[in-house]
Amino acid sequence: MPAHRTRLVFEPLSPVLDIHRVVESTPNFEFAMDITCDSIEEFPLEDFERLVLFQVVLSGRPLVIRGFNRRLDKSLFSEKWLREKYAKKGEFALLIIPRRMGHYLESLSLLTRQVTVDNYANKDIQRLYLKDIDCPLEWRAYLENLLPPSLFYLNEAPKAFEGPASGKTNMSQIPKSAQGDLIAPAGDLMSSLPPKMRAENLMCYIGHEGTYTPAHQEMCASLGHNIMVDASDGSPEKGKPTEPGSSIWLMTETKDRRIVSEYWMSVLGHDIDIEDFFAPLHAWEIAPFKTWVVEQKPGDLILIPPLAAHQVWNRGTRTMKVAWNRTTVDTLELALREALPHARMVCRDEQYKNKAIVYYTLERYYKLLREAKKVDHPAVVQLWDDFRRLFEMYKNILLSESFSQKKPEKNVEYHEFQSNVTCSFCRCNIFNRFLTCPSCANSLGGEEDPYDVCMDCYVMGRSCACVSNLKWMEQFQWKHLTERYETWRRLIISSDENNKGLKVQFPTLIVARGQAGKKSVAEICQEQLMRRPWNDPKKPKPVVDNTIEETGSECEDNARSKKRRKLRQSRMAKSDDVHRCHVCLHFEVNWKLAPCSNCDQRYCYGSLFRAFEISPQAAMEKHHWLCPKCRKECSCGACQRDPSMKPYEPNCTILGHDTSKVADPRSIETLVDFRKSNLWWLKKFGDDVHGRIQKRQKEAEEAEMERQKTLEDQGFSFESSPFDQPAQNGNGDYDIPLGFAENDGGIPVDPSLMVEAGT
Repeated sequence: MPAHRTRLVFEPLSPVLDIHRVVESTPNFEFAMDITCDSIEEFPLEDFERLVLFQVVLSGRPLVIRGFNRRLDKSLFSEKWLREKYAKKGEFALLIIPRRMGHYLESLSLLTRQVTVDNYANKDIQRLYLKDIDCPLEWRAYLENLLPPSLFYLNEAPKAFEGPASGKTNMSQIPKSAQGDLIAPAGDLMSSLPPKMRAENLMCYIGHEGTYTPAHQEMCASLGHNIMVDASDGSPEKGKPTEPGSSIWLMTETKDRRIVSEYWMSVLGHDIDIEDFFAPLHAWEIAPFKTWVVEQKPGDLILIPPLAAHQVWNRGTRTMKVAWNRTTVDTLELALREALPHARMVCRDEQYKNKAIVYYTLERYYKLLREAKKVDHPAVVQLWDDFRRLFEMYKNILLSESFSQKKPEKNVEYHEFQSNVTCSFCRCNIFNRFLTCPSCANSLGGEEDPYDVCMDCYVMGRSCACVSNLKWMEQFQWKHLTERYETWRRLIISSDENNKGLKVQFPTLIVARGQAGKKSVAEICQEQLMRRPWNDPKKPKPVVDNTIEETGSECEDNARSKKRRKLRQSRMAKSDDVHRCHVCLHFEVNWKLAPCSNCDQRYCYGSLFRAFEISPQAAMEKHHWLCPKCRKECSCGACQRDPSMKPYEPNCTILGHDTSKVADPRSIETLVDFRKSNLWWLKKFGDDVHGRIQKRQKEAEEAEMERQKTLEDQGFSFESSPFDQPAQNGNGDYDIPLGFAENDGGIPVDPSLMVEAGT
């Protein structure tokens, strides 16, 4: 039977846990950086934004801004107001039990009293967490007027507000377009999408003692924001006793995301991308990475870095929070490069439409920059930089969707983009080109339910049972997309008439395709549509004959009958369209095998994925693919006897995902059974968990050094970190000011801006 990793079980936190003592006694625990709300007033808003950029986005560490409770209207942000205003509003708790808002709020005291020091570990304790509630419009308007605009949800541009540093913000100096729009970057690029296409993520969360949010990363690598607007203070309410409310946050850094992922899978036995496990405290205490701790109380705003894993535990009778996410150029780059491929593997729906955000933001910024070619203002300079980075992302999107130049696809059906087409398998949003199966379209409630699959999934072997004979669709006219590319490219080149290097840095699309040096995803799909057989649904035959279920391409499946396997292989070996996998030695049809361009060996994609960490796309996109044997790294039994061979040892743990629970029921996997793990291969090499984590740590350190070098080139000083506590003299005063080096154009951060850790 396939090997399985032991999974750590859920362990609740004690209601009397002293988190301050835990932090003091745990070497890898540290309270997250705090600044006060009031001390932001000491500096221009631009300095505060630069601080957030450095700490949260570039350094990838959480930041807490305390003290907003003194600026919140307590009559508005209260349990009483919510009960009176929305007492009859029906919502759903974590356990999907329908509750009236008023009844739930009335029950918080009872739900809290049921948790005691003696029984808090009881699995039967009721934990009703009101999550993802639409934020009241009154709350939204108040917070939008209070918080720095660049931090708030759907921010389009700098705007007037009444919160900290509002008096030192001079928007009159920011240039404007002929239409009166400020020529400046948006705080949340989701605002670039047409209103009907935006994802609603400004939500409220109400919890009590023992409710929690499992360890996870913010969706699509976005920036997270969470402010506690109200909590019980321990005084009696309506004649009922209460406990002080707060939330304990355990958080990691962006740079440690790969270490965290490997630790979660290899040590804890869970996949953090699934977001279904709250790790016990002792698992964090022995973790091979730093854990940032926050005890969140009313008025505390927490800024969460992109791809930084975190989990939350609520304490006391009541906690009420408002949370939202922001998309920026930095998060878009991480989303397209890392977050979306991970989401695709576990079939997590993509609500943010990242590729569409790239397109619509370029359209919006183009209109602004046409009128600001020679304007010298920091906001305009930043806008140009963002525009160039977005254009680079757009170029990669078009390259991935480009058909073969030798055999361009002629039969492509146009379906106008409305942002609502998602992959039937992975549930990710599809920007432009995709495949649809005309044979599998179902009729549900009078409406057609097509089977649409994104190109990335189809390359992975995911599709409906028809496997092939799918039809091409596109949501933008290709000519329109390429014309926009050329228009935006010319604007970038014209931004600096003396810099001829821009023409080389931003080539035409034809030149960029030649420089890619590999097949595009669309081109791979074209080839695979020709290679893969069509299973006519009108003449059904057993699906197992055309899937990995019965082919024996998974070498670790020892439970299959040897006699049955031998008979099947004997039949397959007589076919000219069948070859043996070099690793698992099982016969397979050719379209399920990756042929080497240098020798006659073929590898099944299941063996490549688990034994060598080579995805189907990585093998298919090469014009001349060399197999592991030719690269002298094959780990099969025969090759290991070759003294010149250096067998490949897997670098990460793959636990496997059963996507049938979330993918469209018409879906199958034909190349790789992604439910199966690579634990067999790990054990073959000794299952060196410590060694794999060390590799991840080394990678993180190298990436951190490269990041620091890049930031130094951009003018950030690392001689003294702006976030280290300065030394104190005998009188308890700071000897040196805290901040960026003045001659580097950084922000001076006064010691009064800092809050002592844990206070």
